[in-house]
Amino acid sequence: MIFPLEELIEYNGNMYEITSAASRRSFQLSMIRDEEIEMNDGKVVSLAARQVFTDEIEFRLEA
Repeated sequence: MIFPLEELIEYNGNMYEITSAASRRSFQLSMIRDEEIEMNDGKVVSLAARQVFTDEIEFRLEA
């Protein structure tokens, strides 16, 4: 899967939050070496972004 551009364009929430969540999720996926990374041609950021935009994972930012 490529980066979910359509979801990014249609997103109406806080762009900083969604970017931070995708960045943090990318780090988590790479650290645990998730099997899904290989199914996504090694593209960790696009996998993380898809998970965030499709609500496959939930996130919240703490102050």
